[in-house]
Amino acid sequence: MGISLVKGGNLSLTKAAPGLSKIMVGLGWDARTTTGDKFDLDASALGCGENGTVLSNDYFIFFNQARSPEGAIEHLGDNRTGEGAGDDEVVAIDLTATPAALDKVVFVASIYDAETTGTTFGQVRNAYIRVVNSADNSELARFDLSEDASVETAMVFGELYRHGAEWKFRAIGQGYSSGLAGIAKDYGVNL
Repeated sequence: MGISLVKGGNLSLTKAAPGLSKIMVGLGWDARTTTGDKFDLDASALGCGENGTVLSNDYFIFFNQARSPEGAIEHLGDNRTGEGAGDDEVVAIDLTATPAALDKVVFVASIYDAETTGTTFGQVRNAYIRVVNSADNSELARFDLSEDASVETAMVFGELYRHGAEWKFRAIGQGYSSGLAGIAKDYGVNL
């Protein structure tokens, strides 16, 4: 079991797992059973430079653009139901293949078609993000999101970032009522 983080907390992955080269970032959630309506959450990853914006639109990684240009960041598939045990969606990162200009990777979950369905994160429970060492499948860090996000339709769960020669992970839990488009705009993605 990895280190359980609180909002704003961070962990040096490099120190927690010396020699770390590949990780998997799993995001998970469950739908609340209040209305019985099904909805789909989607995980995305944004590869950013020092200025905090994406290196290019090619670094907006999601189910329709599953890999960064050099293959260091890869979305492993869309789970449309959120049902079943374990991670709902996973992003794999090869730390040794990341370009030098990549300063951080931001992990986002958004509700698909939220504007039409009226679904918000207030209808989501048991949301989490976790970082797993791909070499031995050990969980290094986990952040369980507990806030009631009644109007938010997208959320930044956490970020992987460079700090000198180290790779660190920070728990964020920042909701956006402007959806994935709002997050994308804030991080410089041209939609």
